[in-house]
Amino acid sequence: MKKTTIISLPNQKTERKRINKTNIFEEFSLDDSFFTLGKDKLYYIYTYGCQENEADSEKIMGMLNHMSYKRTMDVEKADVIVMNTCAIRKNAEDKVFGEIGRLKPLKRRNPNLITIICGCMSQEEVVVETILKKYQNVDIVVGTHNIHDIPLMLKRIYEGHTRIVNVLSHEGTIVESIPVIRESKIAAWVPIMYGCDEFCSYCIVPYTRGKERSRLPENIINEVKKLKEEGYKQVTLLGQNVNAYGKDFIDIKYDFADLLTDLHKIDIERIRFTTSNPKDFDSRQVDAMALGGNIMPQLHLPVQSGSNKVLRAMARRYTKEKYLDLVKEIKAKIPNVSLTTDIIVGFPGETDEDFNETLDLVKKVEYEGAFTFIFSPREGTPAAKLSDPLITDEIAHERLYKLNELVNEGYLKGNMRFLNTIQDVLIEGISKNNPDVLMGYNPNGKLVNVKGDKSLIGQIIKVKITDAKSWSLDGEAI
Repeated sequence: MKKTTIISLPNQKTERKRINKTNIFEEFSLDDSFFTLGKDKLYYIYTYGCQENEADSEKIMGMLNHMSYKRTMDVEKADVIVMNTCAIRKNAEDKVFGEIGRLKPLKRRNPNLITIICGCMSQEEVVVETILKKYQNVDIVVGTHNIHDIPLMLKRIYEGHTRIVNVLSHEGTIVESIPVIRESKIAAWVPIMYGCDEFCSYCIVPYTRGKERSRLPENIINEVKKLKEEGYKQVTLLGQNVNAYGKDFIDIKYDFADLLTDLHKIDIERIRFTTSNPKDFDSRQVDAMALGGNIMPQLHLPVQSGSNKVLRAMARRYTKEKYLDLVKEIKAKIPNVSLTTDIIVGFPGETDEDFNETLDLVKKVEYEGAFTFIFSPREGTPAAKLSDPLITDEIAHERLYKLNELVNEGYLKGNMRFLNTIQDVLIEGISKNNPDVLMGYNPNGKLVNVKGDKSLIGQIIKVKITDAKSWSLDGEAI
């Protein structure tokens, strides 16, 4: 077994605590000894999970490029393999472990290959224990709070360390100025905060991402302005609980509504954000969204269940009635809004009556899309200790099927309202299904397919919608 340098191991009890009461800010920097570390070397990166992980991967690529590594799309040619992982559901973890196993032959062929595991899985004790025991082909394990340490850890491997584990169980610093290699030249991710303090009973994120920590507003605003100067048409503001932004500030009074209002004044074409918690969505935020202009009329507002009993068991801290009141206010102030959500079925204790309450809520809100899931227990969360023998796998799948039928009706109805209208569509690329068709999105986040020249990519064009399907719109460029 490899000798391992353990700097810090994850500890879920510590991860639940909120140790740093104030945020710590740093600027990223590397000395000259790092700049040629990756000369003539290639890296390959896997990204699993949410938009936050995608944004983290863009930072990891930025740091590697800064060190003279070059990206390859062929994993077998890589000198460094990075796996940026997701822990939200067990099947996501199983997929990662399967891939790590498949990479073992590459290590045998190239003993100098370095494999890095980062992301949310790295923050779980059981995952790191499994990697240390079963996956000798993994060289570096680093957590979500200190991805900026990857250059230093790589350097240590080259200097002779055989294996390094450095996973902080308390929140790291907010590190600005990390170089970024963005996957798109049109739409950019802009994290505005990190972590989550909600501790929903089923969710591992507060343990893997730490406490809520907001970036300073001036850094966010300057980043958006710079993206505009670089030609970006759209930014999506990211946070595990994006509308809790600013609530952790001690010395300034500035929240998500203030940030939206200030970004509304910048002449970048489109601003979106995800994901919001209904508990933290207040009237000032609704009013900021209602300013319109570059703030898009699209809102992802996870509800998880329509049953108050289940919501209490989930520790969601709002009721069905309060959620519906919020939706009523949003629709009154933003009549053209498109609402989407997340819903879990089969949560322990969910009865047929509880499930019918969820169906009733879906009908009343008229969502135009939803991510729906069967409850997946996550080790270390309170809900993992719950069980319900009355909810068989068959019942859970039957409920998911019924819910999806209703949700799909909402998808189609939401798309039908755009039929025969003229839409502003930001063309982002070529359709995956037809190389002769371009794809883009209207302000409401609807996928639009339209024939046109590739020179239109990156532009916002007028499109007449000629056909509305459940998952997309077809149109003609005007």
